[in-house]
Amino acid sequence: MEIQSCFVSRLELRRIASEFPIRKITSSLDSADFCRSFYFEDLTIFESAFVILLNNNNHTIGFAKIGQGGVTGTIVDTRLVAHYAVQSLATAVILCHNHPSGALRPSESDKSITQKIKNGLQLLDITLLDHIILTEEGYYSFADEGIL
Repeated sequence: MEIQSCFVSRLELRRIASEFPIRKITSSLDSADFCRSFYFEDLTIFESAFVILLNNNNHTIGFAKIGQGGVTGTIVDTRLVAHYAVQSLATAVILCHNHPSGALRPSESDKSITQKIKNGLQLLDITLLDHIILTEEGYYSFADEGIL
C-alpha cells in the first residue's frame, strides 16, 4: 500500500491594510496599557496570554492570543510565540498574561517560560523586551524588575 501526500501552499509577503492601532511602546506602562486594550471582563475570570509584536522602532505591528487557560494557569507554547513573531517580521515582542487572583508576583512557572521564550527568540534575532503580568489593580514588569 502506497501512501501519497500532496501539500500545496502559497507563500508571499505583502502588507494588508487594516484598522490596527499602531502605538509606540517606550515603557512598561505603555505595554500594560496596550495589553489592557484587548483584555475585557476576562481579566479577573481566567488566565490568558498574548504576545505583542513590534517593529524595529518599537511600534506595534500586531498582537495574538497564545494561550487560554483556567482560573489559575494557562499554557504558553514557545512555538506559537515564534510563529507569530516570524510571520509578522517582528524584531521584538512583549509577552503579556493576567493573574485573575490579583497577585502581581510572577510564579516560578512564569519565570521559567519567560527565560525559555527569550532564549528561543534570540536564535531568530528577535528580542523579548518584557513580560507583563496584568491584574485588575496594576501590573508587573519583568524588565522593570531586572528579571529579563
